[in-house]
Amino acid sequence: MLKVDKIKVQYGGIIALHEVTFEVKEGELVSIVGANGAGKSTSLKAVVGAVSPVSGKIEFDGTDITGENCARIVRRGITYVPEARHIFGPLTVHENLLLGAYTTDSEEETEERLEHVYKLFPILRNRSKQKGETLSGGEQQMLAIGRGLMIRPKLLMLDEPSLGLMPKLVTEVFETISLLKKEGHTILLVEQNVREALELADRGYILQTGRTIDSGRGKDLLESDIVKKAFLGL
Repeated sequence: MLKVDKIKVQYGGIIALHEVTFEVKEGELVSIVGANGAGKSTSLKAVVGAVSPVSGKIEFDGTDITGENCARIVRRGITYVPEARHIFGPLTVHENLLLGAYTTDSEEETEERLEHVYKLFPILRNRSKQKGETLSGGEQQMLAIGRGLMIRPKLLMLDEPSLGLMPKLVTEVFETISLLKKEGHTILLVEQNVREALELADRGYILQTGRTIDSGRGKDLLESDIVKKAFLGL
């Protein structure tokens, strides 16, 4: 479904990505892990068109989307749930979700999508009239994911969904991602919680200083020396 081939991204004169390569097949959950500054979030932003690679190629469903307009990429079926959630605090939960349905003009389709999100996250139905800023961190993350699902994405990209959450809520977030996987969603996950991300992943990629340094089955990577030494402290 997604092929990223040797993309290079610069911010000003600083190189953020050096020929990063990864791919996602339909129905997979693929995790990209690495330390802060490894280039994980930049990789997702390049896929969704928020930054443009200076070289390399990005294909989605067999079409070259390298450097394409962000809005067009979203309409192709790629959803990006950003780091730190970025919900609209003054708007209600219901209004935040409706903003995610802008790709359809059908009221019936919008209601179907809303019902799907409310079944997935019952707490959001209970909070539907509350302002987004009054939700807990975990509830805001559910809202951000729910808003992304309102587009009915072919590929759901999650950027550090556990960031800033207490341990109990981190567990809930990963349970939610596991549920989405079981529903058949194709997911590209960026995470600093290496163990949880790789245990859940079909396949994983390790980024270090803007480079892809290793890849493989999630559980195999957990047993690799580089993950044990660099990320698990073993």
